[in-house]
Amino acid sequence: MLEQIKKLLGSPADLLAQTLDNGEARMEMCLFPSMTDINHVKDMLMVPFSYRYRPDEFRRMLRSNPCFKQVDDPAEWTALLLKGCTLFEYEGHVHSLESVRKMQDQPENTEVEASLQGPQSAFTEDLDMNTNLVRLRYNLPTLSVEKMEKGDDSKTRIMILYDRDKVDHKPLKELSQRLEDIQIKLLQAAGQLAMYMGNSRFSMFPVTMQTERPDRVAQFLSRGKIAILVDGSRFAITLPVRFFDFMHAMDDDYEPFWMGRVIILFRYVGMLLSMTLPALYIAVSEYNPEFFRVQLAFSIDGSRAAVPYPAFIEVFIMLFMIEALIEASIRLPRFVGSTAATVGGLILGQAAQQAGLVSSIMIIVTSVVAISNFVIPSSSFSYSIRALKYVFVVASIFYGMVGVIVTMFLVIVYLCHLRSFGQPYLSIFTTNKNR
Repeated sequence: MLEQIKKLLGSPADLLAQTLDNGEARMEMCLFPSMTDINHVKDMLMVPFSYRYRPDEFRRMLRSNPCFKQVDDPAEWTALLLKGCTLFEYEGHVHSLESVRKMQDQPENTEVEASLQGPQSAFTEDLDMNTNLVRLRYNLPTLSVEKMEKGDDSKTRIMILYDRDKVDHKPLKELSQRLEDIQIKLLQAAGQLAMYMGNSRFSMFPVTMQTERPDRVAQFLSRGKIAILVDGSRFAITLPVRFFDFMHAMDDDYEPFWMGRVIILFRYVGMLLSMTLPALYIAVSEYNPEFFRVQLAFSIDGSRAAVPYPAFIEVFIMLFMIEALIEASIRLPRFVGSTAATVGGLILGQAAQQAGLVSSIMIIVTSVVAISNFVIPSSSFSYSIRALKYVFVVASIFYGMVGVIVTMFLVIVYLCHLRSFGQPYLSIFTTNKNR
C-alpha cells in the first residue's frame, strides 16, 4: 500500500508513512500530520495496536466503529488522505480512519454584521461547527440536512438545510437543478458558489443573501427559506430572498417594535439619498434650478462660481475620490484603514474645495452619499446601490430631472420583474406553501 500511495502522490515530504510491528502483526500506516488529528490517531489506532493488542478485539473494533471504513479500491486512497484521513493496511485489507484535524473549536465573533443587542457568535470555517450552531438555534426534528460535494479538484463539502414542513419545494427543486449544472474546479468560498448559483453575474441586484449570523439563518429557516453552508467559509447562503430582507438587520428584532420600524425607515431614506443625490445635484444645478427656491439656487450657483467645468465632471471627481477611499479602508490593515480613510477624506475634500476644483455644496453631497451607503446592512446589496448611482448620474447628464425620474421608474420595473429562485423580489408578504 505504501509504495502505491507514494507513487500516486509523488512521495511528498509532508507524508508520514511507516510500518508498525507489535510482535504479533504488522500494519502499514500513512497520513498527512498537518491535516490529521494526531492525538485521535494515537487513541483510536496506535494504542490499541501497539500496547493493548488483542486480535479479536482489534478486528471487532474495525468492523463496529463507524470511524473506520474498509477501502480496498486504490482510486479512493489519495482522496481520503487529502481530506485528513489516516490509511492503514491490516491483514491484507486497507482501512481508513476519520481523523480530520479541526482548526477551530469555538465560534467566532461577528465582524461584518455587528450586533448591539443580539447574539455575538458567528459562523466559522468549520462546516461541522456551523451545522451545530444552526441546530442549537433551530432545534426542531423537521430540520433536514443534505450533504453534497462541489468542485472537481477541491471536493468541497456543502450542507443544504431547510425545514421540510415549511419549505416551498419549487425553490428547492430549482436550487437542486442549479447545483447540478454548476461546473467548477476549485470552490473556496460561499460567495463564489452564490455567484454561479444565483446568476448574479448578469443581475443588477443579488438574488441570494450571505450572512455570518446563525440567528439570521435560524430565522430564515423558520420562514421556509433554504440555507447553504460551505466548508471553509464563514458565510451561509440563504434563499430565496426579497428586496426587503437586505434592508433588515437582526438588531431590529431585538428592539421595541416602533423603534425598529423607524430605524428601517431611516435605512430606506439613506438608500435613496445614496442612489439619487449626485444625479439630483447635476439635474438641479445644470437643467432644472426652478426646483429650488431662488435663495438656494443663488447659493448653489455662487458656490460653483470658481469651478471651471460642468457639474457632472465635479461629481465624477468627488465620487471617484470617495470610492477610492472606501476601497483603501477595506484593503488596508484594520488598524490603519479607518484612520487613513478619515484623514484622507478630510484633507482631500478641504484641499479640493480651496483649490476651486469642487464646490462646497458638492463636498456636502459627497459626504451624505458616503454615509448613507453604510446604513445598508447587507454589503452585497450596498455594492449594487453604489453601482446604480452611476446609472442615475449618466441619465441626469443628458436628460436632467426627467432622466432621474424615468430611471427610477425603470429600476422599479426591473425589481418587479426580478425573481429569486422563482419568488418575486418585491413581494411584501410571503407564504409557506409546501408544494
